[in-house]
Amino acid sequence: MFFTASLWNDLMMLIGEITVFLIVGMLIGSVLVMIVAGLSIQSGQFYFPRLMKSGMVLLEGVIKGICKFFGFDDKELIQFSIRLNNMMNTKRFAETPPEKRVIYLPQCLRSSRCPAHLTPEGLICQRCGQCEIGREIDRYEAMGYRVFIAPGSTLIKRMMKKYQPEAIVGVGCLMEIKEGLELCDRAGVIGMGVVTMKDGCIETALNWDDLHEIAAIGVTAPDSQ
Repeated sequence: MFFTASLWNDLMMLIGEITVFLIVGMLIGSVLVMIVAGLSIQSGQFYFPRLMKSGMVLLEGVIKGICKFFGFDDKELIQFSIRLNNMMNTKRFAETPPEKRVIYLPQCLRSSRCPAHLTPEGLICQRCGQCEIGREIDRYEAMGYRVFIAPGSTLIKRMMKKYQPEAIVGVGCLMEIKEGLELCDRAGVIGMGVVTMKDGCIETALNWDDLHEIAAIGVTAPDSQ
């Protein structure tokens, strides 16, 4: 036989040792990422940003498992990863003309009495004044942005394919932004995320200043001077 019993046992031992080494390495790496993330959250500074982003993507499952095991809420880590993503993309975003950027607003920001109808390009705001969306859309369109009110990710993907933007500003709840930024990474598009103040399907809330702060990066406009 090609493998003797002794050689087979040695091979299994080697595979076992490598597996244990990888598991221990992943656990240590995940703990280090969580420690650095915690220090960054407390200090308000990002330490080793590129290494942190790679580590959080690579070890995401392990980090979530550790959080659940110790009863920690992993939302802080997700929020941290979104802020880290925005910080790392700021320079490239600033270099992208507004005409090549789009903003996706979630439909949950509109009033429950909203008269807008769904079209192939999302909801079309009627400027009825029952919510702030109409005013904000006018503001960003004046800056050069294309703005969509998206009922879901299907429309986002379809508009990305149709208009091929170079940069996207996405607004949504925590998990929507996380998934949206991952979509941008896969598509090779610069992604910036703005998280709503509360989750839900109807009349959620957004700090519009947070959105404007990002949208105004690299833009010279009368209302951003």
